[in-house]
Amino acid sequence: MTPAERLHQLRSQIAHHNERYYAHDAPEISDADYDLLVRELAGIEAEHPELVVADSPTQQVGAGALSTSFSEVVHRVQMTSLDNAMDVAELQAWGERITKGLGGGLAVGQPAEGLFAPEVRFVCELKIDGLAMSLRYEGGRFVQAATRGDGRVGEDVTPNVATIAAVPKVLPAGVPEVLEVRGEVYLPLAAFERLKAAKEAENVQRLDAGRKPEPVPVNPRNAGAGSLRQKDPTVTAGRGLAFWSYQLGEVVGGPEFTDHSHALDYLRTLGFPVNPEIRAVGSLAEVIEFCAKWQEQRHTLPYEIDGAVVKVDSLAQREVLGFTSRAPRWAIAFKFPPEERTTILRDIQVSVGRTGRTTPFAVLEPVFVGGSTVGMATLHNQDQVAAKDVRPGDTVVVRKAGDVIPEVVGPVLSLRPAGLAPWVFPRLCPCPLQTELVRPEGEADTRCVEPSCPFQRDQRVIYFASRGAMDIEGLGENTVFQLSDAGLLADAGDIYSLTREQLLALDKWGDTKADNLLAAIEGSKNRPLPKVLTALGCKGLGPSASEGLARAFGTLDAIMHASEADLATTDGVGPTIAAAIVRWFAVPANREFVEKLRAAGVEFGRVEVSRLPQNLVGKAVVVTGTLEGYSREQAEAAIKDRGGKSPGSVSAKTFAVVVGAEPGASKVTKAEALAIPMLDLAGFEHLLATGELPT
Repeated sequence: MTPAERLHQLRSQIAHHNERYYAHDAPEISDADYDLLVRELAGIEAEHPELVVADSPTQQVGAGALSTSFSEVVHRVQMTSLDNAMDVAELQAWGERITKGLGGGLAVGQPAEGLFAPEVRFVCELKIDGLAMSLRYEGGRFVQAATRGDGRVGEDVTPNVATIAAVPKVLPAGVPEVLEVRGEVYLPLAAFERLKAAKEAENVQRLDAGRKPEPVPVNPRNAGAGSLRQKDPTVTAGRGLAFWSYQLGEVVGGPEFTDHSHALDYLRTLGFPVNPEIRAVGSLAEVIEFCAKWQEQRHTLPYEIDGAVVKVDSLAQREVLGFTSRAPRWAIAFKFPPEERTTILRDIQVSVGRTGRTTPFAVLEPVFVGGSTVGMATLHNQDQVAAKDVRPGDTVVVRKAGDVIPEVVGPVLSLRPAGLAPWVFPRLCPCPLQTELVRPEGEADTRCVEPSCPFQRDQRVIYFASRGAMDIEGLGENTVFQLSDAGLLADAGDIYSLTREQLLALDKWGDTKADNLLAAIEGSKNRPLPKVLTALGCKGLGPSASEGLARAFGTLDAIMHASEADLATTDGVGPTIAAAIVRWFAVPANREFVEKLRAAGVEFGRVEVSRLPQNLVGKAVVVTGTLEGYSREQAEAAIKDRGGKSPGSVSAKTFAVVVGAEPGASKVTKAEALAIPMLDLAGFEHLLATGELPT
């Protein structure tokens, strides 16, 4: 294919994807895949400048054709796109262009991070994954909202934006005659999860009624854009959209500013929401540090970001630097590694867990997403496969956020090959016994109920040895499978009877490997009681509930003989888990398993039962920073000794955040965003004494 032919192909593809993204809020590919197309196009055009045309996507801003559902708005000041930096090297190259554009030069041997101080200051902002918006005020009153569109012409979405609580409708006295405020409309994560859950529940009902499921929102950005473009503003009002302001557009009769930072301060005084994480810095090294920090901490925020935006602070310097045909030279978007990609779904298979639960999973054409190459992803359960209607052979959207297990979000229906049949959940367990699978009435999970299922046995052993349970280093999945295939493990108790001779007889086992595993097994015998409880594998009895039981009862024997009513009063347990615990210990084989562990020398641990008032039961209190008189562990223990929880992160369920010296910025920011009470040392001690917040 010649360069001209490839350019024609790329331009057609990008134009198609622009229309799907901007006009229909129904993209067929991920942002990362779209960026790859654009970068390939730009690369070919750079090599063959004679083939560049005025209507190429590299010369345009934003959308192609706009939606016909809304009237057009002509922007008085163009809304431009931003160029992207995909890594630190590209960010540094942009910084060098800034220096040269302002008349500076790079001295031989001068490090890039030292170029700018004190001549250039930068403003670092989070790149909110939402929809760019222009808000127009005349005489201090909100009169119009418009999307960016192609940068010159956008869509009038005034009635819908008027439903967003964060958008001021009337400004204070003395504001400019005309004030245009630009920012990002976005859907907070909590609102997205509510919308997604509601649609998934609706699809289950549709399937039960024999009707076709509807598309489930793929991500907050697309869901937010779709919510904003509803024909009925009352639908938009119920979606929970929010807004961050980040720029001034047209201003008539307003104050003069010398830099961007003061313009943002001005927006705050007028009541516009300005993101609290924005930072003004004096060097590219600080810019890089900001980007690295938020790439690592992006999931601590209650909204999605896909990068950082870096701008030159001085408005005079911006004038000198100017614009390209589509973007300002004085700003750049630093893109984080993609968390969504599209790929081919090769197959759907089923795994069997330790409780017999069968989980469908996707076998994928390997794709780099979320910082690693993904070849498999979860599909959750039978209903979710049906509701998402993913089929082997589909092009699918895959999402991997940080350390979260990769997930198939849904199919790209427009790319589905003709004749793909819906996937049918298997009738038989995939284990060698081929037992018929059962789906209990009222449950979402399909299970293998055969107690001797070898897949369940192996998974129970793997769980028993895992880090959250007995933490036996070296006894991972592959080792368990090897020991099981050799007939050495009938249950997890057999771990403690393994011998050096048995291990050395296995393929690829030597003295060091065998000795290390036996030492790890021996060391696991004195694990604390909460770890032992977790390792037993009772349904619903995870680390949190296990710790609560250990603190409340002190010994495994006390828990074994406790009544269902007594167990249910423990924080984190409740009646459902209490009933499951009683049922588990009532099974003779489970009692025999416990005694097998005891006979092998497992000590079960012992916890001193707290005699303090249990006035924090049901309350989650997060500690951040250093408190005088308490180590972090002591502060968390003080909370737990009173029946409370002390998780490591802030969420909507957090009761209070205790803030000491040098607290974590992300925890404080999230507490502020969620309006969670924050306590100093005196407030913390009042909470410990009374169980209540200080007045």
